[in-house]
Amino acid sequence: MFKHIADELLGHHDSKKVKGTVVMMKKNALDFTDLAGSLADKLFEALGQKVSFQLISSVQADPGFGVTFDWDEEFGVPGAFIIKNLHINEFFLKSLTLEDVPNHGKVHFVCNSWVYHASRYKSDRIFFANQPYLPSETPEPLRILREEELRTLRGDGTGKREAWDRVYDYDLYNDLGNPDQGEQHVRPILGGSSDYPYPRRGRTGRAPTRTDHKSESRIPLILSLDIYVPRDERFGHLKLADFLTYALKSIVQFILPELHALFDGTPNEFDSFEDVLRLYEGGIKLPQGPLFKALTDAIPLEMVKELLRTDGEGILRFPTPLIIKDNKTAWRTDEEFAREMLAGVNPVIISRLEEFPPKSKLDPEVYGNQNSTITAEHIEDKLDGLTIDEAIRTNKLFILNHHDILIPYLRRINTTTTKTYASRTLLFLQDNGSLKPLAIELSLPHPDGDQFGAISKVYTPSSDQGVESTIWQLAKAYAAVNDSGVHQLISHWLNTHAVIEPFVIATNRQLSVLHPIHKLLYPHFRDTMNINAMARQILINAGGVLESTVFPSKYAMEMSSVVYKNWVFPDQALPADLVKRGVAVEDSSSPHGVRLLIEDYPYAVDGLEIWSAIKSWVTEYCNFYYGSDEEILTDNELQNWWKELREVGHGDKKDEPWWPTMETPEELIDSCTIIIWTASALHAAVNFGQYPYAGYLPNRPTVSRRFMPEPGTPEYEELKTNPDKAFLRTITAQLQTLLGVSLIEILSRHTSDEIYLGQRDSREWTKDQEPLTAFERFGRKLSDIENRIIQMNGDNTLRNRSGPVKAPYTLLFPTSQGGLTGKGIPNSVSI
Repeated sequence: MFKHIADELLGHHDSKKVKGTVVMMKKNALDFTDLAGSLADKLFEALGQKVSFQLISSVQADPGFGVTFDWDEEFGVPGAFIIKNLHINEFFLKSLTLEDVPNHGKVHFVCNSWVYHASRYKSDRIFFANQPYLPSETPEPLRILREEELRTLRGDGTGKREAWDRVYDYDLYNDLGNPDQGEQHVRPILGGSSDYPYPRRGRTGRAPTRTDHKSESRIPLILSLDIYVPRDERFGHLKLADFLTYALKSIVQFILPELHALFDGTPNEFDSFEDVLRLYEGGIKLPQGPLFKALTDAIPLEMVKELLRTDGEGILRFPTPLIIKDNKTAWRTDEEFAREMLAGVNPVIISRLEEFPPKSKLDPEVYGNQNSTITAEHIEDKLDGLTIDEAIRTNKLFILNHHDILIPYLRRINTTTTKTYASRTLLFLQDNGSLKPLAIELSLPHPDGDQFGAISKVYTPSSDQGVESTIWQLAKAYAAVNDSGVHQLISHWLNTHAVIEPFVIATNRQLSVLHPIHKLLYPHFRDTMNINAMARQILINAGGVLESTVFPSKYAMEMSSVVYKNWVFPDQALPADLVKRGVAVEDSSSPHGVRLLIEDYPYAVDGLEIWSAIKSWVTEYCNFYYGSDEEILTDNELQNWWKELREVGHGDKKDEPWWPTMETPEELIDSCTIIIWTASALHAAVNFGQYPYAGYLPNRPTVSRRFMPEPGTPEYEELKTNPDKAFLRTITAQLQTLLGVSLIEILSRHTSDEIYLGQRDSREWTKDQEPLTAFERFGRKLSDIENRIIQMNGDNTLRNRSGPVKAPYTLLFPTSQGGLTGKGIPNSVSI
């Protein structure tokens, strides 16, 4: 990094000199081996070809929109500058600060952008000062540049995008499959149809495949880091270094055939829980031989050490997950199984039971009778003396319902190596605040056809010993498998990563960097397009890590598309979601407008505090710029932004009646709060607990490989003689475990350059003092919330805060250090 001091050039008046401090980084300071770029830069500098700046007045127009650093009083405050890079290589422009501008003091330009050689651009690179303007209030010289810059960012919708392009555009998810490689690599196009609606992703403009002109061709796996996103959306050098250190393990799929052969020569099972624990406590000795040597010889030593966790002795080892750190067996208790529905990695599904037995919403004409077969006899003796009607009336019965989402796909899913069920889990809220599982219903499609309904069996808790106990443990595992898949596909990928990307694109296309709402939302979009592009390349694609490790396999993304049909933007607000699931009721006398029916619900308790802090901050910020409905309605950029979000970004939902009309400040505040909540706190709650809770896969298995053993079979006899081995032979296999644990370790880590909720990467992000002061208040509120979380986690009467495993709930603790911490709310969906 270096500072370039730009001195004033000679002018045509008597004038003062104004110095500007430019902070930039050369490309070779960020690259690992760009020696050629460094030498070329030095050659060009020797020839006098460096970087030129032109300041642009915000009050005085000029035929060429440019002035020198020579200053006179008529120039006024500089509102923008044009930069031309005449180096052969790009550089990262962080900021420009003008010192002692007459009558104005310092003027800051927060840039954070890559600048390529001037020949790469069709229009000038323009950067604006940190003074926000609504479109109607923008000084004329800046208004013209403002509109020109937005046209550049929108592009013309044609052509293949190149690395230096700055174009934000939309496309369908038409690059997940690779039909040129055969039928097994074909996947449906998601988005653009009523069958498979989906949020839009960033357009790359790659050529279509040979065999299907509607599908986009894919880049080779080994070039995954080069997948196109606008250059400023790519990971910064610190993030990239951290990401490479851990994410290189994901290229394990690149050598998957070799790994399959490697593990096929050894037992592909964990024989005992001690075998699983060796992953963390001592490591598993990898088999040696010509194949293993050929595999490791083909990969640089440092990469091998991360990829295979070796220490030179072929030992595979992972960090100990939080779930087994204090107690190796407490995860198996019914209380912990239920607690994780309130304080685990997927605390956003559980709902209140409002009718008994539970009813299906699937079309009976297509799927027959899918209503639950759980009866009063199954559960009434476990309700602490209440009848079922009394338990429902007093809000004591809850359900984890994964029935309707899976039944339409279950017949096809079970043709793969997966063998699993749709599940319903009923729970009872006890007087001590914890949940008690009552029954688990496991269902399969009728063998004679969907129209004949489901074949279901109900399992209930039994004694701590014997075959009945093992069967109950397996029933919980099947329910956990379903919850793991729904978590990854819906709660995590669809409801945070996928739904936010259109907001990133639309904001850059329609809201100028001068727009106050762009400044508000910008930090919450950091790295999202990049991580989503990487996901399309190596995680959610046909044959990718997700299909290899999560039970819906090749139907995973298709299933998430069907669930998107039920996505409702206003329901993403936390209070609305809690009320919709019946775990809270509206109550104006409660601090956040809702009253929780499960008082000790750590995700909801902490979440409502964070939600309220975000909304207060957004309210103060928006009210500073908008005082009336008229100001909202006449803001052409804001209206274009919202129209494009509805009609293009989430275009398959454009006719839904629930969209806010964006006619009042209240609608703007509510919408921005939802966007920020989704990108920050919601994503943190469903992402950074993955390794702490699911890094020990028996607690959160992602696949089941055989059905429940039936009496009279060898598998049933194994339940009696070796119950642990029977359990492990049912859930995720060894190779899938290694792949899955490796993946979620990457996803659960904070990088060293992470920016958390209540923080900004520059103190000069806006010139307006009132928003800066409000933002400081927001930070202090978050700090207070941290202290309350620490206090609650130390309260032994709140049983769900730590549970039998003694794992304090910190997933909505705002700040964190880097690494595997199980806490911290980054501003954005950044991993």
